[in-house]
Amino acid sequence: MHNTPAPRPAAQRTREVLDRLATEREVWVATAHPDHGPHQVPLWFAWDGHALWMCTGAHSATVRNLRRDARVHLSLPDSLDVVLVQGEAECFTDSAVPAAAADAFGAKFGWDPRTEDRPHVYVRVTPRTVRAWRGVPELEGRVIMREGAWLNRATA
Repeated sequence: MHNTPAPRPAAQRTREVLDRLATEREVWVATAHPDHGPHQVPLWFAWDGHALWMCTGAHSATVRNLRRDARVHLSLPDSLDVVLVQGEAECFTDSAVPAAAADAFGAKFGWDPRTEDRPHVYVRVTPRTVRAWRGVPELEGRVIMREGAWLNRATA
């Protein structure tokens, strides 16, 4: 049996999600193809304070799907401390990506996809909705961002 922690105040939950976005390395990225259905992969990401930046091969299923439908679902890989992000993705070729985003990604991972022989695409996901919870006691109030605005940011 797991000990279920007491529910966190909303501002604390928001702060902790922002901390995780700043420090975690991987996110599960879910896209969809109109004929083939869902596609999900883990990708490294960097958080710039407003959006998540990922990078993948230019010809990947993820990029093909996002070019058809920019809606994307992301999840951090911890089922005991859930963070789900819904947003819109924008794709940037490795020659058109904003330098600050690519530099931050490269600094975080020690890898700069712009130097690779094969083309890559940077994907910026701007969150529209964020949900976060730890167990049943936090299901109520799990939405901490709605329509792109943090609900408790002023106190976070």
